[in-house]
Amino acid sequence: MTRLSSSSVGLLLLLIGYAAAGPESDPRSRSGPSSACQQHTGLHRRLDVVEKRVEDTVEKLEAELAILLDAIDAPEWRPLLDTSGKPVVDILDGPGDEGPRLN
Repeated sequence: MTRLSSSSVGLLLLLIGYAAAGPESDPRSRSGPSSACQQHTGLHRRLDVVEKRVEDTVEKLEAELAILLDAIDAPEWRPLLDTSGKPVVDILDGPGDEGPRLN
């Protein structure tokens, strides 16, 4: 099974968070403690939106991965994937190259 690297997932989360956060407001326009509470509440709302988007994206990717794995396991592909008793050809080796063989 293919796994996404943690840096890819981190980058995805960062980009989604940046897109959901929206433009920065002017810090001079804030006033008083109620503004800080409103900002805190707004931040949590945006984080909830980001969390929902990430969960939806992960669900879609899991569904696509399941479809791909089912397609690979389908009977019409099995003869192509069965390499028992056959020499494995490395398509990256040139015709005269005698590189290591994969078995």
